[in-house]
Amino acid sequence: ILGHNNFTAIYDKGYHTGSEFDYANRLGIDVLVAIPGVSAHAPDLAFDVEHFKYNITTDSYTCPANKTLTTNGNWYAKKNGKSITQMKHYKTSACLTCQLYKKCTKNAKGRLIERSQYADLIFQNKVRIENNYEVYRRRQAIVEHPYGVIKRQWDFYYIMTKKTIKHASADVGLIFSAYNLRRIFNLIDQNLLKQYLKVLALYFGVLTAVFNAFYGLFCFDNPKATFPRKNFNCSLNHIYLLTD
Repeated sequence: ILGHNNFTAIYDKGYHTGSEFDYANRLGIDVLVAIPGVSAHAPDLAFDVEHFKYNITTDSYTCPANKTLTTNGNWYAKKNGKSITQMKHYKTSACLTCQLYKKCTKNAKGRLIERSQYADLIFQNKVRIENNYEVYRRRQAIVEHPYGVIKRQWDFYYIMTKKTIKHASADVGLIFSAYNLRRIFNLIDQNLLKQYLKVLALYFGVLTAVFNAFYGLFCFDNPKATFPRKNFNCSLNHIYLLTD
């Protein structure tokens, strides 16, 4: 996928930020990320923010009570962890006299809707998810299975080496390598796998010899220098597999 943008990036639920949507959009890459539901709710769920309709022409919201919430056009900085997102505020004075006020909000000044600078991109992602639901389901079927086996069956719920990405990658890499080997043992006949390993060992031996030849040409101080190998001893006639 390097060098072009003719692909769709699919990520797990919740692993996104508005700035990442913006970055992908500037690269011309379509993204599919399921957005988790909001954690904050109105006193009556029928008045949750998802039921407020945005009007792009007038830059306003219409609430379930058919009142219009408008903005003064100013942007306000909202900090979320280390990131800062620009927000617009939408409200209406009709809140305080609305009969449905107590179902909508507990705010004494009336309902306030915040709209992120990335709201349009997040909405476009929502539309893509709805139009490509089967694609997202396929991603779950392909990717979630290995994680389910590793976490649930093998009890790999946490990473022991958390100090650096390098250490954590080594920890995760070992368990993923074990999973890949286990899958190979389940999918390929052992005799066939032995044949593959013999061919692989042969190629490695040939490539090592060729590399040593070129390596020696450039080591003028030590013509007998060879590529350092750590006890590479492989018998093509004796390859053993350890299985359950």
